[in-house]
Amino acid sequence: MIPLKPLSLEAIPHALEKAERYRLINQPWNAESICLDILAADPARQDARRLLLLACTDQFRRGGTGSHAAERARDALGQLTSPYERAYYAGVIAERLGRARLEQQVPGAGFMAHELLQEAMGHYEAAEAIRPADNGDAILRWNTCARMMNESPHVVPRPPEDREPVIGE
Repeated sequence: MIPLKPLSLEAIPHALEKAERYRLINQPWNAESICLDILAADPARQDARRLLLLACTDQFRRGGTGSHAAERARDALGQLTSPYERAYYAGVIAERLGRARLEQQVPGAGFMAHELLQEAMGHYEAAEAIRPADNGDAILRWNTCARMMNESPHVVPRPPEDREPVIGE
């Protein structure tokens, strides 16, 4: 295995800017790598954890919905220290997973998207309850989920299963 070179603490601000740029040009794997280097140098950097989480969720549309990207995003979520941010970013993960499921256009994708968007909305409501007064991000995200559910004919609740009772067991 090739050893990684450590990043100096002085290089972190520039590295954060570079990671953000990689996200903006749709190269989330590069942003993720930079965030991992930052966190190796300074594990307490919450800004790098948030950026890492977002870089992982950027990868959901590339087939990462059931893979390691979701696991890595949840790992980063678990290391956020703010209760508001944990609730808000849990919503972001669920919302982006829901959107990615819907775009996959596989059988049952609308049902899965509905469940994930409902989950996201629950997290956003929890975040809204503890948000700073000047922060409307959770409300904006909740509304986005509501609009997706209202405007997409494919995003619907899973119908209840009609099962015959098993007799004789």
